Amino acid sequence: MKERKEQIEEAVKVLRAGGILLYPTDTIWGIGCDATDEKAVERVFEIKQRADSKSLIILASDMDMVACYVREIPEMAVTVESLSEKPLTIIYPEGINLAPNVTAEDGSIAIRIPKNDFCVELVRRFGKPIVSTSANVSGTPAPRRYIDIPDSVKASVNLCIDPSFDQGSTGKASSIIKLGLHNEVQVIRE
Repeated sequence: MKERKEQIEEAVKVLRAGGILLYPTDTIWGIGCDATDEKAVERVFEIKQRADSKSLIILASDMDMVACYVREIPEMAVTVESLSEKPLTIIYPEGINLAPNVTAEDGSIAIRIPKNDFCVELVRRFGKPIVSTSANVSGTPAPRRYIDIPDSVKASVNLCIDPSFDQGSTGKASSIIKLGLHNEVQVIRE
């Protein structure tokens, strides 16, 4: 088994080279790449066999990183994020400095700050947000554990993070809320 630091350094090299990761998050196993690299994001859509008209969730290490990739942060976002005990994805009105194919058609961007030390450290060391989408082919059930991930997905990525770094994923997708600039809140997924 690799040491955590060594595994993260290897993952960062793959991300910087435009590669794709298979990694554990605080929710479910994910397929990820550099959220600012349009070609890498295209590969994620190909692996998932998913229409690129669907937007993706990205992971940020903290609210300071979120501020670099969102034009304006709604006032309540910091409070909602800090009070959330469960994994929460927040959809912000306008993403910036990201690959165009990672945002929704309306320009919004879904961002989660993971409640998982491995993911936070990975994103922090990489220095940019990472795409986080379920490690499955579109239309099939999201894998709860590494052993549930289809072999076709495992074979399509550049690096599979060692399953020993799974810190107890919840096995279910995050809650999603959409925030407006005037404190409007829309629950997308509970």
